Amino acid sequence: MSQSVTPATLDARQFRDTLGHYAAGITIVSGHEGGEPIGFTCQSFYSVSIEPPLVSFSVMKDSTTYPRIAADGKFAVNVLARDQLHISNQFARKGTDKWVGIQWLPAESGNPIIADTLMWVDCEIWSEYEAGDHLIVIGRVVAMSSPEWHRDEPLLYFKGAYRHLREVGGNC
Repeated sequence: MSQSVTPATLDARQFRDTLGHYAAGITIVSGHEGGEPIGFTCQSFYSVSIEPPLVSFSVMKDSTTYPRIAADGKFAVNVLARDQLHISNQFARKGTDKWVGIQWLPAESGNPIIADTLMWVDCEIWSEYEAGDHLIVIGRVVAMSSPEWHRDEPLLYFKGAYRHLREVGGNC
């Protein structure tokens, strides 16, 4: 058995490095403000409920983009495909026009849906919860990509680096 760390000896870097051993998909949470698309890179996204259809993501409390999305009461989550690493990096930068060169179409709600993503969901904000230095946002899905939309494989983040799936055979 490996050595354990107690809360008294736990530090932020150790916590981040340990949890980095959990592979996560990369998404762009998007919305609009004054008719202009806005968004940010997010790796903390998951399904919450089937009935009603709910999803969730976590965002830093000091985000400057999320409050602008929340003001409209809705958002979209675009799950990036493995060849969209450049989009993840572009949306992770602060102080730049994140939408330069990005092809997108508006969902029925007006939220930006990025072209050629793995899949997307369009949501209304259901609730928010404070959790340490983050907000947990829960959205009710009002529209989503069709199965025909889905393509390729996801872009993943694991141990501090972008990764791709590799088939190992067999079923889980």
